[in-house]
Amino acid sequence: MPTEPQPVTLRDVVFRAVDVCDESGVDAGLGELLERFEDADEPVGNPSVARARIDEALGALDPDASDGALQTAGAVAVYLAYRRDEVGDAPGELLRLAVRAEFDGDPPDPVAQFVAGAGVSW
Repeated sequence: MPTEPQPVTLRDVVFRAVDVCDESGVDAGLGELLERFEDADEPVGNPSVARARIDEALGALDPDASDGALQTAGAVAVYLAYRRDEVGDAPGELLRLAVRAEFDGDPPDPVAQFVAGAGVSW
């Protein structure tokens, strides 16, 4: 008997974003971001609500928005909240699309450096 796919949760989009930005799992800031969303098992629902929660967490963890990995993971998570059908896409593609969408193709320096270091151009 076929079943419907499970809805994408806020936890799913944040965990996928962190995985895209830190495949090795060693970045402490991204680890803290994961901790903030480990119990967020509600479906994403309204993407603007997800954006507000993600932005709140980023503001607490990186108030001066200087951590390129955190800011990029936030952009990817927000992108995925709007484009849940792309959760399984390739990491480089998600980075490229999220930077374009979140920063209109003109990311702040920490994000630009992080994404360039990952070998992705937007």
